[in-house]
Amino acid sequence: MNRTIYQEPLVSRYTSKEMQELFSERYKFTQWRRCWVALAEAQLELGLNLVTQEMVHELKQHIDDIDFEVAAAKEKEIRHDVMAHVYAYGLQCPKAEPIIHLGATSQFVVCNTDLHIQKNAIQLVKTGLVNVISQLSTFSIKYKDMATLGFTHYQPAQPTTVGKRNTLYIQDLLMDLDYIESLEKQLKARGAKGTVGTQATFLELFSGDHEKVRQLDMLVSKKLGFDTVFGVTGQTYPRKLDMKTAETLSGIAASAHKFAVDMRLLSNLKVQEEPFAKKQVGSSAMAYKRNPMRSERMTGLSRKLMGLPANFASTAANQWFERTLDDSAIRRMDMAQAFLLTDAILKLYINITSDMVVYPKQIEKYLKSELPFMATEKILMACVERGKSRQDIHEIIREHSVAAGLAVKEMGVDNDLLQRLANDPGIPFEQEELEKLIGNYQEFTGRAPQQTQEYIHETVTPVLHKYKEMIGEVDSTLKV
Repeated sequence: MNRTIYQEPLVSRYTSKEMQELFSERYKFTQWRRCWVALAEAQLELGLNLVTQEMVHELKQHIDDIDFEVAAAKEKEIRHDVMAHVYAYGLQCPKAEPIIHLGATSQFVVCNTDLHIQKNAIQLVKTGLVNVISQLSTFSIKYKDMATLGFTHYQPAQPTTVGKRNTLYIQDLLMDLDYIESLEKQLKARGAKGTVGTQATFLELFSGDHEKVRQLDMLVSKKLGFDTVFGVTGQTYPRKLDMKTAETLSGIAASAHKFAVDMRLLSNLKVQEEPFAKKQVGSSAMAYKRNPMRSERMTGLSRKLMGLPANFASTAANQWFERTLDDSAIRRMDMAQAFLLTDAILKLYINITSDMVVYPKQIEKYLKSELPFMATEKILMACVERGKSRQDIHEIIREHSVAAGLAVKEMGVDNDLLQRLANDPGIPFEQEELEKLIGNYQEFTGRAPQQTQEYIHETVTPVLHKYKEMIGEVDSTLKV
């Protein structure tokens, strides 16, 4: 690593090797050559006599051995990256040199390569999503029955279960997976469209044969691994697709952000934590701390990704007529960053959900502290069954609930509502009876355990079965 210049943290710290390689210079320029081979091969197969089998063979022989120094020197001279690589390829393929890039515009290789890279990057994203969903599903089933305090407005509410809460995260991710699948259907090849999308140069090459030009478009696309091709384009494929891609990836970031913030709040309550390495340091000053640093990192990376769609929307909106070049510089940064950020986020998500820690005793402590308030309706009904007036009992419970809550806040004492009620002559129960009445936390979780079981079985399992070959196909370890 060169420590004298800026290094992109997404590469040096956060992302997988697979995603890094997809957006590498080598992968891009190698794919450019594959585009040129596909074009020449298709032209040959469609009877263009300017192209020979010997030329195509020579091009194929030199797909991988790019002379980057020659290309860089030429680009510095002519200030055009595509033509610099045409030049470098031509030096290695003297027989094929006259037909490299024949009839094409720069965006033939740039757009088709970008789409190819995105197609493969989406598969990595999908694999990450499936693995997070799988791990959360296992966790949800394991803890489907464990009652825990629910929160609304981050204030204590009715109990739910640990498993049920995690199905909410799964549901968000399944929506993200649906959008990914929809995006895949929108992702097509640009194909061989010519300078402004009219295929004029290819029509000239094939002596006005429109059918052969149409075949060329589809044949090149198939050779590049696409089943479909955009029916019409300007000079580039529609930047509207980039906007939708960014929106889809930012949706994953929003899902991850919600989970990560919840984990940070749970960590503060000491009821659930992300994995904590044996020798991990939480703070340089406070040695006792167990900071939720992975969730905090995921929050920060998600925030960055959620901010990118606006750039893509502006780029799509500002493509004047057939194309302007103001999309080039920003796309070089933002497209790679969008996928790298998604990769980093999912890598963290997989790591965290692989070994989350739950603290049942701490959960029970919070339940015991808040449950008397939540059980007041049950106590009221039990008093009515013993012949008491509902209105009278409601007023007694209201007075003692307010007093007990105030004591907890002002004096820092434990919740003594049950004791207060037991000491009131209007309540026909002893304290022990009241504790027994509300002692089973599970009764307050409603259908949470059943909902968890049903949701995983009916909704999640079929999706995991569909993508079963992806499960386990990720590395959950982190660099830092």
